Amino acid sequence: MASSDSLQIGSPNGNRLSDHIDEPGDEPLAAKQHYWRAAGLLLATIFTTLLAGAQLQSDFINNQPMFAFSHGVLPLGWIWQQPSRLLLGVPFSATLMLILFSHEMGHFVACRRYGVQATLPYFIPVPWPIGTLGAFIRILSPFPTREALFDIGIAGPIAGFLVAVPALVAGLALSKIDPLLVGASELHLEYPAIFHLVRLGEQIHWPMNAIYLHPVAVAAWIGMLATSLNLLPGGQLDGGHIFYAVWPRAHRHVTRILTVALLAMGLWLWAGWLVWFGMLLVFGGYHPSVPEYPGLSRERKWLAVFALVMFALTFMPAPLPNNRIDWHKARQGMDAVRGWLR
Repeated sequence: MASSDSLQIGSPNGNRLSDHIDEPGDEPLAAKQHYWRAAGLLLATIFTTLLAGAQLQSDFINNQPMFAFSHGVLPLGWIWQQPSRLLLGVPFSATLMLILFSHEMGHFVACRRYGVQATLPYFIPVPWPIGTLGAFIRILSPFPTREALFDIGIAGPIAGFLVAVPALVAGLALSKIDPLLVGASELHLEYPAIFHLVRLGEQIHWPMNAIYLHPVAVAAWIGMLATSLNLLPGGQLDGGHIFYAVWPRAHRHVTRILTVALLAMGLWLWAGWLVWFGMLLVFGGYHPSVPEYPGLSRERKWLAVFALVMFALTFMPAPLPNNRIDWHKARQGMDAVRGWLR
């Protein structure tokens, strides 16, 4: 994800820089980048994704249910007993980190091409369940043209997608058919269209809910989810940048429509959409102004169509179908609160 912050540019996280503008005598902005912070977060995320991957690989090898995490939420004791077990996480960690790194470096390289100042990628490590919440770069100067905005916005999703597709092909080939183990899992996945296309291409005639995903395929699933989330056409998500570059006057209206749609999907399909609803509600109404002229070339308009195809292939209305609001329990909770207040 490429988030923007300057006196003109807002970010999905709501961060804003001060109104200070670098004078010729100032230290170059690039020299102030937090290289050590970026490197530290990268190393921490490699470790946490290795932990998650070691769990997934161990459960896969030992025929435990998908996402059983049979060695605990944070299996440090299990790793401490035999440190070489951490190597089990290499397939998952390397695949996921390569997808995320490619996405962010797509943005970073495009920023360099147009002279737009940006930080190195910041990865977000978490210990469980997949080891990371993704990564982002901060864009620190205005976009000079709509073409620059478009190229910077689309470069990340394309780069990540081009890595995630072969990872998916390899991951499905390594997966195994075991409907019982998949059904025994407490965590179930919905699969985007591209998973079904690759499954048919590999002549796997079992449905996706009968396939026990290899950790490489799990990493590809996460990569596809990240691609679709970033391509949502609103706010300052990558899809929002792309849409603004194509049709700037409609951006605010589409962002409002998307915000309402995310609320509805969060209430009835997947609770995770409520996070994105909140982000767009608070920060999505603003996009940095970019000169309207010159417009986009025909080639870039075709790339915008390709972005729409990527979104269609990777989007899932309910990525985790069993992670939705239980309205019966919610009503019981409200009744209990009312009874207590009385």
